Amino acid sequence: MDSTVRQKSSDVISAALTKRIVQGELKPGDKLRQDHIAKEFGASHVPVREALLHLVGRGLAVALPRQGVRVAPLDPDAVKELKVMRLALEPVALRHSIPRLSEAQIRRAEELQRICDQAEDVKTWEAANRGFHLATIAACDMPRLIGEIDDLQLLSARHFLRHGADRWRRREDLEHRAIMTAVRKRDIEGAVMVLQRHISRFG
Repeated sequence: MDSTVRQKSSDVISAALTKRIVQGELKPGDKLRQDHIAKEFGASHVPVREALLHLVGRGLAVALPRQGVRVAPLDPDAVKELKVMRLALEPVALRHSIPRLSEAQIRRAEELQRICDQAEDVKTWEAANRGFHLATIAACDMPRLIGEIDDLQLLSARHFLRHGADRWRRREDLEHRAIMTAVRKRDIEGAVMVLQRHISRFG
């Protein structure tokens, strides 16, 4: 299989399994069987192994001796650490992104904001919420930083959907609106201040 095609196949498998883990369709401790996954996606074992290694690298799965790859456990104590890390990294990314955001990128963030406000269920809201936060930092021009934040967002979402989803109610997110108002004004400090308050509510 061509390396580009294999990588695309691996990305598709990884994205699908990531969604199932974050949304709770795959439970902590569930075994991720290479042969079953390969059959489902019509893929060879090579892209499946690459996808599983990607999940392990993102903290969504663990590779255990003689047990294979399983969905990572959910550690309640990790919520505090995730919040601390997000508070450290996301404001940095936002500071660098705001001056560089294009009009199209700003409109995309605003559209995700609207989807959040209008979401009829928690899973739709969560995906849009995560997309909104990533959209606001899309122009920071630091791919490693964005990748790290993306992983933290996924882990945070997984905890929320498992332990906080029952408290979710449809509502207009005033902090999202305030962030976008500041972004439109290129008010870096104002946007960062709201973001820090927003993240502090997590957990």
